[in-house]
Amino acid sequence: MENIVSREKLDRYFDLTTRGLAECRKAVVVGRESDSEEIFDMVGNYLSDAGHFDSEKGDMVLAFAALNYAHGWLDCGVRLGVFDVTDRDLFTIR
Repeated sequence: MENIVSREKLDRYFDLTTRGLAECRKAVVVGRESDSEEIFDMVGNYLSDAGHFDSEKGDMVLAFAALNYAHGWLDCGVRLGVFDVTDRDLFTIR
């Protein structure tokens, strides 16, 4: 296994995070809307950064890092009960 960020790996993580965001947007727990908006803002910022690093800077390593931060925010929201999701392929669920 190579320790590189390939186009395939980067595309897979863009897809994973984008799908995760879509799932979370449909699964906000009642009463946690304010928390979810803060998380969605951060995820959107990191997704934007990832796109910038990838397409404008050609830096797939920084793009990959930004995607991991984005998805980490989603996982945190899941673990803190902000989102009620069940997809174990997209999220770290207890």
